[in-house]
Amino acid sequence: VQLQASGGGLVQPGGSLRLSCAASGRSFSTYPMGWFRQAPGKEREVVATISRNGGSTYYTDVVKGRFTISRDNAKNTVYLQMNSLKPEDTAVYYCAADRDSIYASRRIESYDYWGQGTHFTVSS
Repeated sequence: VQLQASGGGLVQPGGSLRLSCAASGRSFSTYPMGWFRQAPGKEREVVATISRNGGSTYYTDVVKGRFTISRDNAKNTVYLQMNSLKPEDTAVYYCAADRDSIYASRRIESYDYWGQGTHFTVSS
């Protein structure tokens, strides 16, 4: 499967942005999905994950209440709605698909397919 992330750019603190990740292939609905990010000089970290049917989600503590992950299996797309953005949210954001798991893992190593990353900056 190929993943194409989009939606990056420049946004002011407190602003909102929605990232999209479109997947090719017919098996999208069978993959748990995740959004990850990597800031300059830091390791890649999990941001949010979502189960195959969208019924279960996970958020890392620093984005809880601000970010929402969702998916539309009919459109083969996963989204990350980000509100109340902070400068520390600046990073390259990656979407990823887990081919083998039933449940959405928080472990980066579990994900088999990765998008190319989309970058946005939160700055005034």
